[in-house]
Amino acid sequence: MKQIILSLALIFPSASTFSQSAKDVFVDKAGVMRWGTTKEEVRGFGVNYTGMFAHAYKTAKRLNISLEKAIDDDIYHFARLGFDLYRIHVWDTEISDTLGNLLSNDHLRLFDYALSRMKARGMNFIITPIAFWGNGWPEPDEKTPGFSAKYWKDACLTNEDAIKAQENYLAQFLNHVNQYTGVAYKVEPAMIAFEVSNEPHHQESAEKVTVFIKRMITAMRSTGCKKPILYNVSHSIHLSEAYAAAGIQGGTFQWYPTGLGSRHELGGNLLINVDKYKIPFGETPSYTKLAKTVYEFDAADVGRSYIYPAMARSFREAGIQVATHFAYDPTYMADVNTEYGTHYMNLAFAPQKALSLKIASAVFHKVPMKKNYGSYPANATFDSFHVSYENDLAEMVTEKEFFYTNHTTTSIAAPEKLEHIAGWGDSQVVLYEGTGAYFLDRIQPGVWRLEVMPDAVWISDPFAPVSPKKQVAVINRRAWPMAVVLPDLGNNFKVSGISIGNALKVHAEGTSFIVSPGTYILEKSGVSAKFKPEESWKNIVLNEFVAPPTTVKKVHVLHTPSTEMTAGSSQIIEATIISPNLPASVELQVLGKWGRPEPIAMTRERNYRYRAEIPAASITEGFVRYYIVIKDGSGSMTYPVELSGEPREWDFYDRRPYEVRCVAASAPIYLFDATTDLDQMSRQWLSNSAVRPTEIPGKTEVTIPVEKLFAPDPENRSGPEIADYSMRYFFGKKIANRRDGLASKTKIILNGRSLNDKQCPVQVALIMSDGSSYGGLIMVEPGQNDYAVSLSDFKPVKAVTLPRPYPTFLQYFFERTGQTAFDIRKVETLQLSIG
Repeated sequence: MKQIILSLALIFPSASTFSQSAKDVFVDKAGVMRWGTTKEEVRGFGVNYTGMFAHAYKTAKRLNISLEKAIDDDIYHFARLGFDLYRIHVWDTEISDTLGNLLSNDHLRLFDYALSRMKARGMNFIITPIAFWGNGWPEPDEKTPGFSAKYWKDACLTNEDAIKAQENYLAQFLNHVNQYTGVAYKVEPAMIAFEVSNEPHHQESAEKVTVFIKRMITAMRSTGCKKPILYNVSHSIHLSEAYAAAGIQGGTFQWYPTGLGSRHELGGNLLINVDKYKIPFGETPSYTKLAKTVYEFDAADVGRSYIYPAMARSFREAGIQVATHFAYDPTYMADVNTEYGTHYMNLAFAPQKALSLKIASAVFHKVPMKKNYGSYPANATFDSFHVSYENDLAEMVTEKEFFYTNHTTTSIAAPEKLEHIAGWGDSQVVLYEGTGAYFLDRIQPGVWRLEVMPDAVWISDPFAPVSPKKQVAVINRRAWPMAVVLPDLGNNFKVSGISIGNALKVHAEGTSFIVSPGTYILEKSGVSAKFKPEESWKNIVLNEFVAPPTTVKKVHVLHTPSTEMTAGSSQIIEATIISPNLPASVELQVLGKWGRPEPIAMTRERNYRYRAEIPAASITEGFVRYYIVIKDGSGSMTYPVELSGEPREWDFYDRRPYEVRCVAASAPIYLFDATTDLDQMSRQWLSNSAVRPTEIPGKTEVTIPVEKLFAPDPENRSGPEIADYSMRYFFGKKIANRRDGLASKTKIILNGRSLNDKQCPVQVALIMSDGSSYGGLIMVEPGQNDYAVSLSDFKPVKAVTLPRPYPTFLQYFFERTGQTAFDIRKVETLQLSIG
């Protein structure tokens, strides 16, 4: 099926049909941005998107991608996800010269184009004209003409010539007339506000900082611009009063509650990291008068879908009016995630995460500002929303809407009243085996629009080091069964394909039918649609459909063997197998006593997931070794070596199997091993920390020479003095096959040594899946030793929010209210604390 995008400019009515005019936005005495025409509170939610600049622009050119079409495609997905706000820090270094003159070039043209297309979809903007960045990341910077390339960020804040260049640039930027709309940025109705610059790290005196900001504001006001001017106040917060004194109308904030750049997917319950967003100076007299917005946020390196609505709830509680996620990957490069490897967001390639953002957008539009829903876990259900770490689920249930990010058993009281459904997997109203998102919208009584995205499968960790040579996700366009169970449609409804090239016309068998990626109209028996597929509906066109083509060119076997198995217990082996065509059969071949492969059929459970059970008799102390063999009409392929043929054949030359240690039930369960697990441990970086071999062959130790338990934070000089160095390691997956043995364990053992001649206190804590944390204290002596603490002596302790969030003024500890009783069977995270 070919990828099609319609020429929206020909078929859309004016943007005013879709959005409220923003030209008269003002900030009232209570610090709330309001629409001038209605006086209603401004609410907005959306994304940062960078296709017009820097690495994304260069990638499109290398791939010979039409950026206009790519922008149209992604903006259509913004509409499907309910985004009504766009923010970006413009790469000034690409569209200015050293004097701050605005350059009319392809970057600026495409930026104009993107704004015009977003406006046509009903989106509003908060734009940051100055980024201070080079245009390389993650590549080396190119030579660019702008003032930022000459002065860089620090000098831009202090050098007089650089300051004059910024004044000149800001005035020209606001005066610039969008060549596609004919409207200057300064009076664009969809432009809510301007943020002066991206993350200025001021280090000068408060007086000088105030003068600098006033000069920027004066330059912007010289254009006649009446819109609110915002400034970043979450950096160098000891200067917060200096920012407010400069005459800004609002402050901008960001939130990375799981840090940045872990280089692997984080595990464990991270709802404790997003429980609250507390602004230390938020209730001071200066800031109660200022609007509050979030220009960037993400739960970086988190691949699950449960967390974004919880972040949105915390933002609203903190008085935040608008927020934009950072950053939406352009679809043409989302398969490799090279733009920002610590983030990953795209409807086609990360459907569950994208649906979570859709629900977060609804939070911003439904939840009142400053309403307190308590602390986790009580606030996991709030208003019409629910988040569950255990089920990796976020959902919204109202009378007319039902959105969910994963399989859900939530009961809908009155399904006959539903009008909008968006989901992934199975629910009471939709059963679907594919791995893409789907959308169902009631167009008229008895008539629904169905949109089904193709399957997305992550074939490697998208947060690991990235390269354009390494795919992290693939797309497969294939047909799957779907059941739509809605009273408004009943049984045997008609299914008609309406996206370009989609000629399907069938009747459901009861409520079930086979569906491929595309857009459809579902009509109740006896009811006919009263519209044409080319007609516009809300901010889309009925027959629109945008999705990547199939990228599955080979078989991918996704299976990570467990670390250990317990002798005498049967074990389930699971694998995800994605291929251009379904395999004829899949076998688990377990090496028996004499090294002969013994086949066990693997059963396809759902979509691409297969499983088989190794009987208890085959699992004895030692090692369990096995292969996965895929068979089709052309022969066999064996994994993990990805070699044609089968291990039993005489010329099968690479016989390396999957291999798992098999130990007695009484054997210790290792939660952390410095040799294999250190790269997955979250901790603050120490320049003199190192991994070293011990005297035991194959064993290593990590040395942690903490010279100071507390050092002043240059971004939060008045912050509390917390003398602590903590580390966090999620071991839930590592011990999955030995979890049943946890109940028999009575103590935890730490092997370590003090690096000087003094005792070193170390708190060993275990965090349960619900965020409850219990621990005990060990005094570590010089010399390598084992230290034991009885689990019966564990007491409630504070969990440290690791990886450390940014901005750094956010809470260091999470203290769970009403901790559940310690249950060793529910532990999944290790926390080690020094000091």
